[in-house]
Amino acid sequence: MPLPIHCDLPQRTDDLNRLVAQWGFVPVKQLPKEGLMLWLDAERLSLRDAGDKKQGAVSVDFAGGGSRHRRLHGGGRGEAVAKAVGARGQSTPTVLDATAGLGRDAFVLASIGCHVTMLERSPVAAALLQDGLNRAVMDSEIGDWISDRMTLIPGASSDLMSDWSGERPEVVYLDPMYPHRKKSAQVKKEMRLFQQLLGPDQDADALLAPALALATKRVVVKRPDYAPPLADKPSDAQIKTKTHRFDIYFC
Repeated sequence: MPLPIHCDLPQRTDDLNRLVAQWGFVPVKQLPKEGLMLWLDAERLSLRDAGDKKQGAVSVDFAGGGSRHRRLHGGGRGEAVAKAVGARGQSTPTVLDATAGLGRDAFVLASIGCHVTMLERSPVAAALLQDGLNRAVMDSEIGDWISDRMTLIPGASSDLMSDWSGERPEVVYLDPMYPHRKKSAQVKKEMRLFQQLLGPDQDADALLAPALALATKRVVVKRPDYAPPLADKPSDAQIKTKTHRFDIYFC
């Protein structure tokens, strides 16, 4: 069911109308008392729980917050995701992120020079991603490369990969939503609403075969440390972190 979207700023009426026309959201003047909703304010589009005032909003911010801190103070090419896709030395492989979500890993890869095409089937997630990209291109620090290295294509990943007509990516990256077994502040603060919206990817196993057929070098699957391999297919290699692992399948 399309989510309600609220905006009480006359100067953003055109932006609201574009979101409604593109994604099918339902504009509302009165705030709902419960349930998930989208909020368009003067700065950004965000996802909120109308019935939980204590729960923070979810939005995509590539220029500031955690993304900026990770870009400036993270491991860069030393991060596990960078190693998993094969970004070593001067190598910056082309990456198809088939489960883009909020684009966090895609941004890390783009920040080290990879060209990342993001696929996202959820209209809400895609709208949040596009909003984040639109604001990022205006940023003085990252705006000169963000539009060149990050591209969003809305739609079902399995269909898009099976019917791919462009240049084949060297790497296909998969990070399907998986039920969290452990509670953490990060999950509660940043991902609870997103997980409530999307739920686990019940058809995640079906993504592996078209990914293997499309990638020219490798497929990388990010999994919680307790989760079985995707489609029960053992990987050729693994990179492990404290809470996750990256299963690598060579093509």
